Amino acid sequence: MGEGITGRPVRWGVLATGGIAAAFAADLLTVPGAELVAVGSRTRESARAFAERFTIPRAHGSWAALAADEDVDVVYVATPHTAHLEAARLCLEAGKGVLCEKPMTLNARQAAGLVDLARARDVFLMEAMWTYVNPLVRRLKLLVDEGAIGEVTSVEADFSVDGPFPADHRMMDPAQGGGSLLDLGVYPVAFAQLLLGEPDGVRASARLSESGVDLQTGMLLDWANGAHALLRCGLTGAGPTRATVLGSEGRVEIAGNFFAPAEFVLRRRGAEPVTYTAREEGGGEGYVPEAVEVTRCLREGLTESPLVPLEGSLAVLRTLDRVREVTGVRYEGEGTD
Repeated sequence: MGEGITGRPVRWGVLATGGIAAAFAADLLTVPGAELVAVGSRTRESARAFAERFTIPRAHGSWAALAADEDVDVVYVATPHTAHLEAARLCLEAGKGVLCEKPMTLNARQAAGLVDLARARDVFLMEAMWTYVNPLVRRLKLLVDEGAIGEVTSVEADFSVDGPFPADHRMMDPAQGGGSLLDLGVYPVAFAQLLLGEPDGVRASARLSESGVDLQTGMLLDWANGAHALLRCGLTGAGPTRATVLGSEGRVEIAGNFFAPAEFVLRRRGAEPVTYTAREEGGGEGYVPEAVEVTRCLREGLTESPLVPLEGSLAVLRTLDRVREVTGVRYEGEGTD
């Protein structure tokens, strides 16, 4: 643990200017103790337009200039995931903390390199897995860990969206990490591993496009204690985004948007159902909880979040790697790190 930031706001930079960056910036402006001071883009024009939109003092026309900004403590990396490695590495090497969109990189090997770099430089790094810091999901995990449904025996989760996507869309391009697995499948895998840890066995099946990206993927994860997870992701039809956690004494049901739910229902054997809502647990929709967590960690001098541990992020990527090994999905350029 290093020296924490005290006596002033935690100063944020945003790297990239797309839709996710804009949504994060809007939420960050509401976080106490956080200040958005800079934005960086590959073009000065894009950075200036973003800065004007959110009243950000400084607009940098390159990622390197943002990383070198002495008034920035931590950078939110909001690029497409094929650029996460380059952008996050640049910031870490400059001594900046990093909150990196999910998945952290294309594969576990690349992510391990970032983790090693962050630890060697004693710099904060966290994957922006907002599900893990969502107050309602944290409440769900606490209940499960306390034995509210007994021993967890099964997890089911689905994240599928409606297609088709045009052939020139990034989701259809293996050079841009396209397909459903990295954009959507990371959520059900992360949800299952939040409750059960890294699986012992991984089975999967995928339907691939002509370009080689996965249009839909089904996964069956197994644990040595007999538990399993049945997970789905896809681009061929909108799914319910439901999740169910089965246990020996009951179950938890999330009717939709399990990755950032509005509510869940706890059903225990011999008891009336209990509904937990996001409002009761302090909200949690949007990007605010992850910004709050990063700000808290930097104030306390932490280089890793206990809610989104780096080993957990690596474990999810290892599972995604195993799924791709089975299904034959490959991304151009991932051999470079």
